[in-house]
Amino acid sequence: MTMQAIVGIHAMLLFGWIGSAVETVGNSEQGLPKIDRTIPAPLPDHPGNIYLEGESVSIRVGPDIPQSAMSWVLFDDQHQKIQSGDVFYAGYRAASISIGKLPIGWYRMEFSDADGKPTGWTTAAVIKQLAAPTPLDSPVCIDTAMAWFARNDSAEQARHANLAVLAGANWVRDRITWKEMQPQRGKTAEARTTYDMAADIQSKAGLRVLQVFHYSADWAADTAMDGPDAGKHFPRDLRDMYNLGKAMAQRFRGKVHAWEPWNEANIEMFGGQTVDEMCSLQKAAYLGFKAGDPDVIVGWNVYTTLPTKQHTQGLADNGTFPYYDTYNIHTYEWHHDYARLWEPARQAAGGKPLWVTEADRGLPFETPSPWYEQSQENEMHKARYIAQAYACSLSAGCTRHFQFILGNFAEEANHTQFGLLRKDFTPRPAYAAFAAVGRFLAGAKFITIWNQPDQPDLKAYVFNARPDGKDRQVIVLWAEKPVDWKERNKTTMAWPLPENLKIEQVYDYLGRPISQPKQIGGAAVFVVCNPQIALPDASSRPHPENLPACPVVLQIQMPRDLRVKIAPIEWSQGFEYQIPTGRETPLAMYAYNFSDAAAEGTVKLKNLPDGWTLEPKEWPMKIASMDRQRFEAKLKIVPSSDGKTPMGSIQFLGDFGSAGESRLSFAIQGK
Repeated sequence: MTMQAIVGIHAMLLFGWIGSAVETVGNSEQGLPKIDRTIPAPLPDHPGNIYLEGESVSIRVGPDIPQSAMSWVLFDDQHQKIQSGDVFYAGYRAASISIGKLPIGWYRMEFSDADGKPTGWTTAAVIKQLAAPTPLDSPVCIDTAMAWFARNDSAEQARHANLAVLAGANWVRDRITWKEMQPQRGKTAEARTTYDMAADIQSKAGLRVLQVFHYSADWAADTAMDGPDAGKHFPRDLRDMYNLGKAMAQRFRGKVHAWEPWNEANIEMFGGQTVDEMCSLQKAAYLGFKAGDPDVIVGWNVYTTLPTKQHTQGLADNGTFPYYDTYNIHTYEWHHDYARLWEPARQAAGGKPLWVTEADRGLPFETPSPWYEQSQENEMHKARYIAQAYACSLSAGCTRHFQFILGNFAEEANHTQFGLLRKDFTPRPAYAAFAAVGRFLAGAKFITIWNQPDQPDLKAYVFNARPDGKDRQVIVLWAEKPVDWKERNKTTMAWPLPENLKIEQVYDYLGRPISQPKQIGGAAVFVVCNPQIALPDASSRPHPENLPACPVVLQIQMPRDLRVKIAPIEWSQGFEYQIPTGRETPLAMYAYNFSDAAAEGTVKLKNLPDGWTLEPKEWPMKIASMDRQRFEAKLKIVPSSDGKTPMGSIQFLGDFGSAGESRLSFAIQGK
């Protein structure tokens, strides 16, 4: 070790660096096809007025700028005036305004009429060109949904992909619709779809692609069991899910590198499935995707709202650990609380990579559709949030963090805007902030947090990363209290890093090189240091029981009206079955065989709450390949003597000899 390295590590120990790297089991991306990435360049038309440092900037006067606009003023992110001029030149309205070279940053051009009244505005950004291709292990990813945003529009899809790679995104997340890909059972669409187009464009751009779907095809939905909204529910016949997974993995092999079998299945909007339903579907989908492409990554059918111990326990009881390569969640909580809130998710991941495939803390919009513009204050709040969220997420165990979302997207029901881009691709300041994160946290591996007991508002997260293609130590540094948007960016403190720390360069939240500031505040700075601190040894920890994936999948089918919403903790959502107490209720269950050979064995009752009765308790099985066998029982829940709602979990174990063991566990309560 060099003397510089010893000094660097000594400084970290002396001034209280704490924390550890996150341990993961294996490498879920090892089998993916290699991508020979190059350094990306902008498209010739510079969509969204987004340029690279050193290029001459020209800002379009788009059709949404009124004809009454006569003059313009260009401001930076601090609303400092940069340039001004006239819209008309030699009697003609300019199609674009030539600005010349601008430094890295985000810019807003405001237009006025002849009387000086505002008539509209547009934006532009200048970002640093990547000095090296984005590494394949970079955690900086983004949701694009570009197959839906730009349906059957290859030019617009190319703009989405280009703006993602320019900003240093490694993975992107897209969407498909089941019915479009399989209009009939057993029949996959032959014609080229918007999803094929998007996969080709993203693959050509050098992006890794995560794909997700939700809603069943109408032919797979069961209105008798699930009512008029049956499409929100998982397919009742898990063979439909297996066959979809197999067909999609084959069709998109080498272009779609990971799949989530459903989106946010635990909440009402996407079906309100119970934990056991999520587990059974996950098993069938995993086996199907792997049958189509053994190397493709199959993520957990992504969970949203706050992770709960009940959900994690349900995965363990159902023996689901072998059926996902990554454990995927969504988060819309405050980033300063990620580490505490995600503990159940880290347990469910069990050492496998934890992917956060949607993440944001939405802010309200102030203008109606289709622009959904935010206030300038909130735009700046969002821009400052980006680096903070990535730093907190990676320190809390995440290995791939997908910002939600690149394109202009708002939820009208809660009056919230999420997009990094505006309707015409022009950037919000958060896009420039995302590009800074893509550059400085390229290939980032979390090392530690610098904790100062007497400075609780100090935030300092340390990473080994490859900014500008060089192995460096990067510190993401800011000062903030755990407060809501209106109170943010009001905290400041003196520069906290030790003098003997070897600092190469400091950059602001948009990626601009700056002198070492005397104070830090709510806008993060990136402190690039050389030498690095070596990754600490990750302490070993127990992993969930990891049996081989069994091709026999067990499932219970209960009508939608026999479920109830539970709320184990605030801001979480889950569902359990609920049946009357004191009388027998029939249960219908299935065992599926997703192997190439017949499976023979026995399913037995493994656990039943005290005082409950279930008959029979054992079922012999002989299931042909790709067939299923129904088995039934009658359950009786005894009312509680103390007046409380009786509740518990019923567990079954299937022993299928050389094919392995299969488990089914479901939570149920009386009424």
